[in-house]
Amino acid sequence: MRIVVDLNRCQGYAQCVPLAPQVLRLLGEEALAYDPNPDDVHRHRIMRAAASCPVQAILVEAHTPDEPEP
Repeated sequence: MRIVVDLNRCQGYAQCVPLAPQVLRLLGEEALAYDPNPDDVHRHRIMRAAASCPVQAILVEAHTPDEPEP
């Protein structure tokens, strides 16, 4: 699993952070930090966090380019 956050689009609303705190966190008041390659065990939480973003700044990819398609 891979996630990408468009930090130019992100407005720092932070609605995603409490939904996936193992992967997403705020640095300061508005700077979002994240793990770009989280464990699949967090998939459900990450999907909910991405869906909660009011500006749709979180992109979730099911696999990395090095992995074969299922």
